[in-house]
Order: sequence, then C-alpha cells, then structure tokens
Amino acid sequence: MKKILALLFILLINLVLVNSVQALPVVIAIDAGHGGKDSGAVGKKGLYEKTVTLSIAKKLSALLNSDRSFKAVLTRSSDHFISVPQRSEIARKNRANLLISIHADSAPDRNANGASIWVLSTKRADTELGRWIEQHEKQSELLGGAGDVLGDDNNPHLSQAILDLQFSYSQRVGYELANDVIKEMSTVIQMHKRKPEHASLGVLRSPDIPSILIEVGFISNANEERLLGSNAHQDKIAHAIYLGIKNYVKKHPKFGERH
Repeated sequence: MKKILALLFILLINLVLVNSVQALPVVIAIDAGHGGKDSGAVGKKGLYEKTVTLSIAKKLSALLNSDRSFKAVLTRSSDHFISVPQRSEIARKNRANLLISIHADSAPDRNANGASIWVLSTKRADTELGRWIEQHEKQSELLGGAGDVLGDDNNPHLSQAILDLQFSYSQRVGYELANDVIKEMSTVIQMHKRKPEHASLGVLRSPDIPSILIEVGFISNANEERLLGSNAHQDKIAHAIYLGIKNYVKKHPKFGERH
C-alpha cells in the first residue's frame, strides 16, 4: 500500500507539481517530416514535402525562440534522414513538453485541399501501452521516479495503470492543443478538416509527450503546391501554429512546470 501511495505521489509530481517559483520555458520539439533519402510526397511541379516541412519547422522554431515563454528544439535542422523512433527520442532527450510534427498531405484526388491535424488514436495508445510495459528499461524515461518504482515492483497491472494515466494525459493535451491550433490556422488558410482527426501514426507514439501531427496542405493539389512553396504562405502557417500553441499555454499557465 505504501509503495502504491508513493508511486501515485511521484506521478502527480511528474504531471502537475510546480518545481520552481520561476516559470520555466515550455519546451517544444518541432519535427520536420521526412528528410534525406525520404522525400515524402512530391508535387506535380517537383516540390518535395521534406523541403516544405523543414522550412515551416524552422520558421516556427524562430517564432517560439523569440518568445521567452518557449524553447524550440528541431528534430532535424537539415536535409537528412532520421527514423520515426529517433524523432521521439530526440524530443525525450530534450525534455520536450510537446511534440509538433509538420507534414504535407497527398491524395489521388488532385482537387483535395486544405490542412488538418491528427492526434493519437485510442487504438494506437493501447498498442503502445503494451509495448512500453514490456520494455522495463524504458519506464524510467517515461515516468521518472515512478518508472524506477515500477521497475522494482515488476507488477504489470500496476505498470499498466500508471502508464494508462500518462497516455490519457498526453491524449487530452494533444486533442486540446490541436483544437487551438486549428482555430488559428482556419483564419489564414483553407482547412481540410476542422476537428482533430485520430490516427495510428508512428510519430504520435510517445506516451510521455503530448503530440500532434499537422498536415499543412495537399502538395498533390497544384494550387496548394504553389502556395506551400511560397515563403509568405509558410510564414502564415508557422505563425498560426505558434499562436495556437501560445493560446493553449495561456489557458494552462502551469503547463510545462512538471519539468
């Protein structure tokens, strides 16, 4: 019983405890989709998704770093390949509070257009939950001190209960953040979906880091390919994402203080 109470106390600290009187910057990991040998989707005029995502990621990073409330970390800063698991690990090593993955959509229907935002599906969460429970050496990374207790106890039911709480927290934050970003993006660009969509996408796999994946438009659409290659349009997208993040953090002033 004492161990369970101690475990719940540590988890509470990880999620909500204020560690300092001085507010720390919220750390945002920005993931530019694809890169290197993986070009992603390619537009009719030859625009690479990997080029668009890196450019927008850098613009978003500059906006966040110009605001003392935030610290941006890029998973890649140049045209090189990194695997999906590596992207999550980079975010984790930098103690990111949020992971924002930037992509561009593509579809056989060349008329498909607009941006959308995806969040972790419950199905994916259940799959990842089981994977993390099996990998005991990862538990300390996920839950800090709680992970150490879980490792000593080796109780799969308790592990599942604690990690499930972490997943629920990450899913809730991701969904609320996605709504705030959609609200801002819809004022400056066309939206394909006006509600967050749930998906089983690998980059959303981290149970410990609330994550969203933003499809900034359809590169397969000739008009949107032209726009996505434009600095002015990229600036609009980056600024809207920045405002969405800022609005979310304003509504949750204690967010980020768990680090």
